[in-house]
Amino acid sequence: MDDQLFRTAMSKFATGVTVIVAEQDGKPHGMTANAFMSVSLDPKLILISVDERARMLPIIEASQKFTVNVLRQEQKQMSMRFAGQIPSEEPFTFDRFEGEPVIQQSLVSLVCNVHNTYVEGDHTLFIGNVTNLRIEDGNPLAFYEGGYRTVQA
Repeated sequence: MDDQLFRTAMSKFATGVTVIVAEQDGKPHGMTANAFMSVSLDPKLILISVDERARMLPIIEASQKFTVNVLRQEQKQMSMRFAGQIPSEEPFTFDRFEGEPVIQQSLVSLVCNVHNTYVEGDHTLFIGNVTNLRIEDGNPLAFYEGGYRTVQA
């Protein structure tokens, strides 16, 4: 099978949209990602997948901490900004939770320490140990077949 056929097949799986945030030299950096999943309840572990070419990869490797921010349907522009689809000269103002940078008003913000790292193919899988979280009400932003979608209760 060719790469495009594989991409098309994977786009048929609807996912939520997250922004992963990590700090380097006290400066937060964000990256939109939909490669995120729960791994374990005991201990509380999640997984994110980061492309080997992503600028975020060495930042997470160095800091050994990151946050996962699950976006709400009203935060499509935020996703596009951190995906590099909307250029912005203005610095982004992050909120702080447990001392770590998070996206204001996301549905969920998870504060994680890197628990394990696995290099698989052209991505690095980070297993995060969730040290704290906060939850807000709202509807999630979803991604399906290469486009943003909304999910209604």
